[in-house]
Amino acid sequence: MAASPRTEKFAAYLRMLKDRSGRGYDRLGKEAGVSGSSLHRYCSGLSVPTDYRVVHAFAKVCGASAEELRELHRLWALADTDRDVRAEAAKETPEAAPATDEPAVAVGASTGPGDDVVVLPELTPDPAGKPRRSRVPEKLSSRFAILAAVVAVVLVAGFVWLPGENSTGGSSADSGELLYSRACTTVSMGQHDECVREVQTLLARAKGKLAIDGDFGPETLRRVTAFQVLAGLPATNVVDDATKKALYAQQVSMTTWSPAQVTKLIREVFVEDPDTAVAVARCASFLDPLYVLPNTNGSRNWGVFQISDRRLQELGGTPLRAFDPEWNIKAAHRLWSAKHDFHDWPSCEAALKNTPKS
Repeated sequence: MAASPRTEKFAAYLRMLKDRSGRGYDRLGKEAGVSGSSLHRYCSGLSVPTDYRVVHAFAKVCGASAEELRELHRLWALADTDRDVRAEAAKETPEAAPATDEPAVAVGASTGPGDDVVVLPELTPDPAGKPRRSRVPEKLSSRFAILAAVVAVVLVAGFVWLPGENSTGGSSADSGELLYSRACTTVSMGQHDECVREVQTLLARAKGKLAIDGDFGPETLRRVTAFQVLAGLPATNVVDDATKKALYAQQVSMTTWSPAQVTKLIREVFVEDPDTAVAVARCASFLDPLYVLPNTNGSRNWGVFQISDRRLQELGGTPLRAFDPEWNIKAAHRLWSAKHDFHDWPSCEAALKNTPKS
């Protein structure tokens, strides 16, 4: 199966970084902690890594800037989503229906009062070669007919009263709440339309920092997930009805610490090695307290030091607590104290050690 356009763009970006570094696959792989053959497959568009940390480590040893890392994560997330969609489509593609000699069905006239007859055109000629039609009586129950009529009436009534453009309730497009319109039934990753733009606008009103471009990419996914956690909702990865309601209610604030405030506390907590601690946090989250990184296995990493779901459980934390910069930084120091190193952040640590000095 040929690589998708998104995978090709992701691979092309990797090749650009690799070519700019001036180093071969084997050397880059050794520095990034991955085999050279795997890097070659990624750069050729033959496969997409399931763990973004591999991509991040590769980009860091190639000397990628913060802006390039953001763009690379966007391209990886789109390529990864595209791969998942293609895999599901391959699994769910139905097999071709087997050939059948059954004749097509046509509804004909009744033979008399009370007799509803289905007339089937005969596809095979009679022995004399003349076309013929056979009438196969299939009487429909009067009760069934009545039931069908009742169901039809109920369905029509239901459509009339469905909340929508003509509804006078508070959840309609007429009231300015676009997300409740039929066009915005679901809003999720990979979507690009006015529904996404509406979600981004509402997130920005809640003080979430993101671009309003109508493109539901990794940045929007991170902000939607953070908003759901702050609102006390399940982190579903999609803008569901509960999330729409919370967005329009505007009761959740996404205001958080600035990078300068985060850096100051990291230095105060990691007195043993403040410079490396700040560098690891910048590598992991760009010093964003509400940073979320979804993994392909369904788990996530949270906050300044990108603490994983598993580590959160061990530390007695929650995603909401992980968004508190003070709790996150002190929890990261507890992890560091186990061996007095940054082994919980292997990709960032390896990248920092192997990044060429400018």
